Amino acid sequence: MQQTFLSRQEVPQSCRWKPEHIYAKQQDWETDYAFVLESAKKLSACTGTLSQGRDAVLSALQLYAQTAEHFSRLYTYATICLNADNSDTAFQALAARAQSLGAQVSAACAFLQPELLALPPQVLESYAADEAFASFDAMLHDVERMRPYTLSTQLETVLANAQEALEGAGNVYDMLTSVDMKLGKVRDESGKAVPLTHALYGSLLESTNRSVRKCAFERMMKAYAAFSSTFAAAYAANVKADVFCARTRGYAGARQAALYPDAVPESVYDNLVEAVHDALPVLHAYIGLRKDVLRLTTVHLYDLYVPMAQGFSLKLTYDEAYQLLLEAVAPLGADYQAIVREAKDAGWIDVYETPNKTTGAYSAGGAYGIHPYILLNYRSELDGLLTLAHEMGHAMHSYYSNKEQPFVKSDYTIFAAEVASTCNEVLTVESLRKRYASDKAAQAALVGRLLEGFRTTVFRQTMFAEFEMKAHAMEEAGEPLTHESLSAMYYALNKAYYGGACRVDPSIAGEWMRIPHFYNAFYVYKYATGFCAAVALARRILTGGEEAVAAYRKFLALGGSLPPIEALKIAGVDMSSPEPVVAALDYFAALLADFSALML
Repeated sequence: MQQTFLSRQEVPQSCRWKPEHIYAKQQDWETDYAFVLESAKKLSACTGTLSQGRDAVLSALQLYAQTAEHFSRLYTYATICLNADNSDTAFQALAARAQSLGAQVSAACAFLQPELLALPPQVLESYAADEAFASFDAMLHDVERMRPYTLSTQLETVLANAQEALEGAGNVYDMLTSVDMKLGKVRDESGKAVPLTHALYGSLLESTNRSVRKCAFERMMKAYAAFSSTFAAAYAANVKADVFCARTRGYAGARQAALYPDAVPESVYDNLVEAVHDALPVLHAYIGLRKDVLRLTTVHLYDLYVPMAQGFSLKLTYDEAYQLLLEAVAPLGADYQAIVREAKDAGWIDVYETPNKTTGAYSAGGAYGIHPYILLNYRSELDGLLTLAHEMGHAMHSYYSNKEQPFVKSDYTIFAAEVASTCNEVLTVESLRKRYASDKAAQAALVGRLLEGFRTTVFRQTMFAEFEMKAHAMEEAGEPLTHESLSAMYYALNKAYYGGACRVDPSIAGEWMRIPHFYNAFYVYKYATGFCAAVALARRILTGGEEAVAAYRKFLALGGSLPPIEALKIAGVDMSSPEPVVAALDYFAALLADFSALML
């Protein structure tokens, strides 16, 4: 089934998300904007009052929560309106105003942490234990934990006011890749010249026609290479901002600055990289099997995405994919399944790719008190179903956290976020394996999809994590970040990960330019750790009965009430240990043995 591209107006209303659920009309946004602006002024006026006792502290924290909650809805509305059409100048202006307001809110509450830390630790402990502060206990514990890296009120205010400028490189990247940059045309499997898009690129790389995937790969790399100096300048600015903030706060490095707020030790990052390096021979064996199955003399990087199992494919309408998702999440409970069913027609999801829409997929859970929103660029195939399952996992995590936790404790960390999404993916694959149990071709395709999940999420994202670590280390050591130095380093990483099994095409050196997550530093390692945790939890859900499901459901409702590693322990997995990553990679090896038997 060929991907159909629609104008925004052609997309059925039932397949568009509904920003009006947050604000029925634009004036309601403006009214809330004025409210948040005034609340921020009142909050700023609380500066210097926290030493006046319990009531002053409680009043300031309640005002902070109220201001932040309203801002979360403002920002989510502006973001999703813009992301539906990034060329819309009215929504560009709205998003810019929301971002600017966010900087003002951050500045207004910059005094909170320094003034709380000026109180004796025993006073903070007494507040955290006070029932009136129940919504703020986790926050108060975290404030104490952040004591070594909290600056004076004056410096915290300066950093908050600089937030918009420090995040500017990411905005430049988004506008360049989503609006201004054109990727050119390629020939599809029918030989027709079609515009290359980010969503279509994934389909073309999976083509059984090698010339199609080679052409798409080379066209994409060429399009980005044409802007290599611009991308290098933008990314270097982003890394410099990370290093500046880390040094200003007194962290040992940018990586520690990114991990410490989540209460994740750097050893978790190092354990991941070490375990993945140890498993590279299995990755090379997997690529070697690809060479044999596809009968290639040499495997190139553009050969890594075409499915090896060709006797089975799913061509799914969106409605069909949604029904399969509902079947897959049944083990999580009838009530969970009912919310997923409701989400389809309740304005949560923006389904189809349209001109100037943000690429990829995401879930936005920040509209507290409303519902999550999901952006898709749906592809009518297995990958489209799994992307839907992934983003619905995020959305359901937000739904339950928002439902069970007060606003201040509703936002879970990104470290925990990728668990629920990937768990849904694994459950979906296992549900399909059960549905097609007697179909050998289907089993090969689905096991192959799990193996690809490991390759792209554990191995590839860990390689990305190494790139980020090395790029920030270069900046911290005073080494220039140019497109030459960044591309050379990225090429060397590809050689280390893939060179033992395939030809590392020189043009891959510039692929780092098309990875948007690099503008949110030290994020991608969480995909890999989250995948490993999700594999363990999905297997527990399917084999552990009601107790395992209950533990997982409890985890979904914890939000930010516990540090992520402690929350995951409640779900049943300890990510402070290398064991879950090692066990997941052992499972990868076992899956590869099964797959080899099915394919050869």
